[in-house]
Amino acid sequence: MSESTVTYPSYLALDELLSLQRARSSPEHPDELLFIVVHQASELWFKVILQQLDGLHDALQQRDAAMALWYMKRVNGLMRIVSEQITSLELLPPQHFAQFRGYLGTSSGSQSVQFRAIEAASGLRESHFMHALAEHGEVPAQVARMLERKTLQELFLENVAHAGMTLEGLYTGPGPTMLFFLAEALLEYEMQFAQWRFKHVQLVERIIGPNTGGTGGTLGARYLQRTINQRFFPALWEVRARFFGAPPGESASAPTSR
Repeated sequence: MSESTVTYPSYLALDELLSLQRARSSPEHPDELLFIVVHQASELWFKVILQQLDGLHDALQQRDAAMALWYMKRVNGLMRIVSEQITSLELLPPQHFAQFRGYLGTSSGSQSVQFRAIEAASGLRESHFMHALAEHGEVPAQVARMLERKTLQELFLENVAHAGMTLEGLYTGPGPTMLFFLAEALLEYEMQFAQWRFKHVQLVERIIGPNTGGTGGTLGARYLQRTINQRFFPALWEVRARFFGAPPGESASAPTSR
């Protein structure tokens, strides 16, 4: 196809795209379309986020703080979109979901390879996360690739050391420096991710209740609740706690303002 014959529908492959919302309920429940579109849209945004995280990883490896900050700002903007669009499921009342939930089989958001890859790319290595990966058999190649490389925190700390600085120095020394802004952008990402997790928990509880098990054999909202306090950048939380006399390690859980 020549460039002159490229159209909006052909460029976006709309015929194929709009045929992928395949409801399984019979007769088809009208709200199943909403449910499918929200999750498919999330996966598309996950694809873009992974692309940007790759760029961020490369920039940190190259000690290019300015480029890393540029990528981090983009990732944060994308996380705001993902976090906001999932709230579309507030339009799904529990009695409607109950009418087609049985058709989902054993499918579960915990099986999303791209989401697991984002967690791994962001630096999650907690035992709870690794156990969740093992539950689904062999770790997918996309996730394994992220697990094999250095975490974002490791790369950031290497950048700080390479600049002859310390984490505390980023906040107490002359500045603010580019690395300071990057540290704050990384922390913003952590917070955006936690907010997405919290919204997810609230939506699940709103639709199926707090104690209903998940379709994939998980604990439902109780499983998701465990993930809210997971940290990608514990060192960035700990350094600010030192200014207020907190012992090392006590700032790893969710922070509260006092």
